[in-house]
Amino acid sequence: MAQSTAQIHPHQKKKNYEQNLVYHRRRQWHRNRNCQGSVRNLEKVRNVYPDVAQENIAFVQLDVANEAQAKAAVDEATKRFGRIDVLVNNAGYSLLGNFEQMTTAEIQQQFATNFYGVVHVMQAALPVMRRQRSGHIINISSVAGVVGLKHCAAYAATKFAVEGLSLSVATEVEKFGIKITVVEPGFFRTDLLDAQNVRWVSKPVEDYAPEGTAHDMWSQYHGTQPGDPAKLGDALVKIAAMQNTPKVFVAGSDALSVITPVIEERLREARANEMLSKSTDGSF
Repeated sequence: MAQSTAQIHPHQKKKNYEQNLVYHRRRQWHRNRNCQGSVRNLEKVRNVYPDVAQENIAFVQLDVANEAQAKAAVDEATKRFGRIDVLVNNAGYSLLGNFEQMTTAEIQQQFATNFYGVVHVMQAALPVMRRQRSGHIINISSVAGVVGLKHCAAYAATKFAVEGLSLSVATEVEKFGIKITVVEPGFFRTDLLDAQNVRWVSKPVEDYAPEGTAHDMWSQYHGTQPGDPAKLGDALVKIAAMQNTPKVFVAGSDALSVITPVIEERLREARANEMLSKSTDGSF
């Protein structure tokens, strides 16, 4: 039987996801399964996993915003293990603040990692999966990829983009036996809001001053998030093993409590405006 290989592409800003995904791959998969973790800081990960040198795990350096590095990471995985069965795109960080206080350069950088990072890795991995006629891509989105959240305009825009990309590409590649799942986590206790990781807006706009800063609102959540990254890693392993995988997976009770009423309200508005919607049909 061919060995099964998972390739995980995290970013240092979500290192807790990365560590738990790798841990669960090791713990729950049999030893004839392989795992490659592609990370920006190899030294940090090797310090966390000093005992994996003789196991079926490989780490390669990768900045997902660099298209050439993404292709090299995928090439390394296929060269070493022969195939890629599961790909987890988890790269991301948060730029927080009011939209008017964001510079164009800050927004572009947010997209470079959170959206184009996913694009680069998927474009590198899909030819491999097509040749195999199988594969499963798991793209980590967010509650912010479904619901507009204050101070999260740029971050949410990247996650909405990841959702649209994932759901659209899924319709194109399912005929090749390739599945794509979008994961919408709520608040998990990762380093996403750590002072060294989160980015705050840089432009002052006086009209927003009375309400306080994004830092005041969001920094208090760091270290108090209800979601357990280890349990999310466990859930992703279970999803990867499913015969009928979900196209969208909402992760966390807090995510369910936020997303569900928003979807229901959208349906209510669509039904309430049904006649107006239909009035735009042409009669050519």
